[in-house]
Amino acid sequence: MKNYFKIGKLVATYGLKGEIILQHSLGKKTSLRSLEAVFVEEKKDAFLPYFIESAKIKNDREVYLKLEGINSKETAHKLVQSEIWLLEHDFKKFAASYAPISLLGFTLVNDSIELGEVLEVIEQPHQLLCKIVLNGYEALIPIHEDFLKKIDKKNRKVFVILPDGLLNIYSPIS
Repeated sequence: MKNYFKIGKLVATYGLKGEIILQHSLGKKTSLRSLEAVFVEEKKDAFLPYFIESAKIKNDREVYLKLEGINSKETAHKLVQSEIWLLEHDFKKFAASYAPISLLGFTLVNDSIELGEVLEVIEQPHQLLCKIVLNGYEALIPIHEDFLKKIDKKNRKVFVILPDGLLNIYSPIS
């Protein structure tokens, strides 16, 4: 199975010819030049490719995209609010190594216990939240400077020291 990484969402149409604005969290200004396609998750784990005709920078976090087959403002509007995903090799090519989103796929480790793989990174004003699956439940783990011990990029691990009791809410009731 291919690995997909969520990079942002389509936030608005632009112009009358079907251009659309992608708001991304790649951590750097990029035109996504040489990117062949972006993916929309149509159903759970079912991704539909949209091939890129053109892309140009709007600002540090946004790109104007013209997608194949999307030729009117009305057609483009149907895609607004869609989350956009990239294949793993494209994600690694375009994401800044220091961007929070680059933690996707890393393993979260607390007190030398591997908690799970980071499936999503949610940026909040004062902290990051990493979504993992813990004991069969989706868990949002705060990555705050007070909890972060070390990021090991070579071994793709994030070491944290979480407050006592934080993980108890994700433990099965006995």
